[in-house]
Amino acid sequence: MQTEIDWIGKRAQLFSNDRAIIDADTDESWTYFEINERAEQLAAILVDHQVNKGDRVALLAPNHVSYLDFLFACMKIGAIFVPLNWRLSTDELQYVVNDSGPTFIAVHQLFSEEHEWLEPSMIIKTNDYINSNHLNDIPLSVVDISEKDPLAMVYTGGTTGKPKGAVLSHQSIFWNAINTIVSWNLTKEDCTLTTIPMFHTGGLNALTTPILLAGGTVVLRSTFDPEEAVEELINYRCTTVLFIPTMYHMIVQTEMFKQADFPDMKVFLSGGAPCPLTVYEAFKNKGLKFKEGYGLTEAGPNNFYIDPDEALLHQGSVGRAMLFNEIKIVDEDGAEVDVNVNGELWLKGKHLFECYWNNEEETRNAFIQDWFLTGDLARRDAAGYVYIAGRKKEMIISGGENIYPLEIEHWLQSHEQVNEVAVVGLPHDKWGEVVAAFVSLCDGHMTEEVLVKYCEQKLSRYKIPKKFYMVDELPKTHVGKIDKNALVKEYSNI
Repeated sequence: MQTEIDWIGKRAQLFSNDRAIIDADTDESWTYFEINERAEQLAAILVDHQVNKGDRVALLAPNHVSYLDFLFACMKIGAIFVPLNWRLSTDELQYVVNDSGPTFIAVHQLFSEEHEWLEPSMIIKTNDYINSNHLNDIPLSVVDISEKDPLAMVYTGGTTGKPKGAVLSHQSIFWNAINTIVSWNLTKEDCTLTTIPMFHTGGLNALTTPILLAGGTVVLRSTFDPEEAVEELINYRCTTVLFIPTMYHMIVQTEMFKQADFPDMKVFLSGGAPCPLTVYEAFKNKGLKFKEGYGLTEAGPNNFYIDPDEALLHQGSVGRAMLFNEIKIVDEDGAEVDVNVNGELWLKGKHLFECYWNNEEETRNAFIQDWFLTGDLARRDAAGYVYIAGRKKEMIISGGENIYPLEIEHWLQSHEQVNEVAVVGLPHDKWGEVVAAFVSLCDGHMTEEVLVKYCEQKLSRYKIPKKFYMVDELPKTHVGKIDKNALVKEYSNI
């Protein structure tokens, strides 16, 4: 192993007795010394299984200490960690496994029966799975590892086409963590709860790795329950946390949230998708600090910082670029747009991914020089605060007008009877596309006429949905986001 790359080993030397990880399912915990020792033991097992530098090591598991075991073991021997999305269908999972070609596969017993076809090299039954497999006296030789060598490969959501393996180098993960620590003022006193699935970059890299690099504590929970989440934030004295908007939507409706004070929490962070303004209001009404972030698998995922007090004044903004990355918002010709004009968001920095695995064409298309083309639309106000307008592919063009679904969604979501909403463009012979809104209600009944009148209070006439569909529940992707592609596919011919 190479000590310049192995930061978990260095932290274990300097702060060996500080608590690193807590398993909320069992209430077991591990110090930095113990986490590093687990990684060294697992690295020895991988070496014994002929895993070499550049080989892929896959893990199929719920949120569990094994994610950190395998990440840090791969860090030590130059292997590439591939967390597998357990929410995928068998066909989708087979595609990812065939595409990544892992030399070693570990499967948690929760999924072992369902996915016997994986023929795993290891079944994880308990937190002591490493000790039960420990092979004594297997030396870890010095491996020539550079910062640009791959450390992890996280597959994108795959809502359009096949999932792509975003290759994150040691540099990508390290600089995302450093940038987050310095920009967000994380310290060894910080503690977070990770319930976002760790096969997702938000679960693995948004707060988990930055807080560990800073020397703080990460609490892992294998499942998400809104009542349990509130209870654990309080019991473990968490200081910061990341949930996706769907999770916050559930949390703010619980009685426990309404009664809780959260005495140790510095700030609640939302990411993964634009957050409804009703969630902002729920935290504002309790006097709790709340802000929104922005990222994606290929970029960190952390890119912006906003002070929670400023977030109150600029609701919906993700803030300004963090210390060690750059942004620009451009038109179709790559020229920067004016203030308050929507354009595509481009990112630049050492936190960016290196390439898409086995996909040179997609990699070339994703970059112009050192700039990564996110495919997301954004605007910047006169004070420099950035607002995400949605995916470029989701922009609706109806009768020649550009319409941004997020603006409509935010307004409809603010109605007290609306539970969730998604706005999409459906094909139309005359207008090209027509604005359609899919709405689930909190309770009771609501007519289309009521929603139209509500939209007329705020929206220009051409932005008001021409079709409303009342649905019991909106479809979700594998990472919990509303699946607009599924809606377009199902309703395009109606």
